[in-house]
Amino acid sequence: MAVDYIVIVVYLAGMLAMGWWGMRRAKSKSEFLVAGRRLGPAMYSGTMAAIVLGGASTIGGVGLGYQYGLSGAWMVVTIGLGLLALSVFFSARIARLKVYTVSEMLDLRYGGKAGVISGVVMWAYTLMLAVTSTIAYATIFDVLFDVNRTLAIILGGSIVVAYSTLGGMWSITLTDMVQFVVKTIGVLLLLLPIAVVKAGGFSEMKAQLPTSYFDPLGVGGETIFTYVLIYTFGMLIGQDIWQRVFTARSDRTAKWGGTIAGTYCLAYAVAGAVIGTAAKVLYPKLGSPDDAFATIVKDELPIGVRGLVLAAALAAVMSTSSGALIACATVANNDIWSRLRGVVRRTGDAHDEAHGEAHDEVKGNRTFILVMGVAVICAAIALNDVVEALTVAYNLLVGGLLVPILGGLLWKRGTAQGALAAVAVGGLAVIGLMAGYGILANEPVYYGLLASLAVYVAVSLATRPTDEATLAAWRERLAGRAPESMSEPVPAHH
Repeated sequence: MAVDYIVIVVYLAGMLAMGWWGMRRAKSKSEFLVAGRRLGPAMYSGTMAAIVLGGASTIGGVGLGYQYGLSGAWMVVTIGLGLLALSVFFSARIARLKVYTVSEMLDLRYGGKAGVISGVVMWAYTLMLAVTSTIAYATIFDVLFDVNRTLAIILGGSIVVAYSTLGGMWSITLTDMVQFVVKTIGVLLLLLPIAVVKAGGFSEMKAQLPTSYFDPLGVGGETIFTYVLIYTFGMLIGQDIWQRVFTARSDRTAKWGGTIAGTYCLAYAVAGAVIGTAAKVLYPKLGSPDDAFATIVKDELPIGVRGLVLAAALAAVMSTSSGALIACATVANNDIWSRLRGVVRRTGDAHDEAHGEAHDEVKGNRTFILVMGVAVICAAIALNDVVEALTVAYNLLVGGLLVPILGGLLWKRGTAQGALAAVAVGGLAVIGLMAGYGILANEPVYYGLLASLAVYVAVSLATRPTDEATLAAWRERLAGRAPESMSEPVPAHH
């Protein structure tokens, strides 16, 4: 294992070095939170694919393949479809808004009344997302170094918190790009063909396994529908995803770069399911489907390659973890803390930056990443079930925020009161229904979403339309013609 250890240690050291390099670039709020909105197509599509394909997509995707066969790909397929829908239909508009958070977009659209509540819901979602990614370190480090769960979480979590705190979005972008390459080589180019060959090829896999393993809909129609509802729609509105859209150099970059990333997700989905199916042939009696990834890597891969593939799994977890962490800290600072302090900053207003206070802005955001990072590590140690935590996160996000966000983008008649009611009713309905039906039930997100939609439409129609000045300003921002005072100054190069 010595060669494998060296590969992993070099990889982890590289991540920290990127953090240090990013720290020298992140001199303003815009550089720190959205990489100066300067990413070109290659960087943008690589980092976007890296953030959406995390530990759940890699270890969980292989686990679903182990359990259901090829139809186990559906979870990751719906993530890819969500990213494609976001890129083709919404990303250009989102990129032109020049905001930092989803709540700022809601404030712009509805006239500054929806921010804090939507901020709290989004913060809970990003926090849970960061926690689930951090729990996933335990599985990987356990296989690698045979260390106990708590130590594994502290070790993996600390590295991510360190590079995210140092360089913000620049560090995360650079590390994500490396992680994207490592993941592509490790999972698609090495593990996939080796697993299929070791299992005796497709003909042998078909001979050994039940036919349901090769049925594209074997996982069940209702499950696929729930995946679409949670993951496809979740991709459209998550702060962690939007914050990546904000890094695009232009709306064209956001659209085409995201389309490439979404297509890559579809290939990754199929790869994970095929690897899981091969693992079922090789190890028919594993204790848990989620052990399939680690077991096949540990037992079937040659030395050195094994280190690279485990680094790929670490890469998958780290990219999602760092993206969720910066999103969580950005929401906590911009949408909750700054409002509670009574400082209502107009969206995108970079007045402070222009007056030489950029350093304090960066320092404030850096502190928030550090504090949230510690909170995430503590929560990850306390919680056990990754799937439950992830389900809570997505149910809250989709139940509470999908309707007001898409309503704001698509329906002119939606009002601030309608949006607030939709967030409150949808969010509370989901929490109440999860308590009643159980966390993993499908009903909470179905009924929560319906309640949110009904309330949004009814309250919007019963209240006065959003005033014309707010809508006119909104249209200007959507068209990328923000008034000069609203748009960000171009950051000075240091």
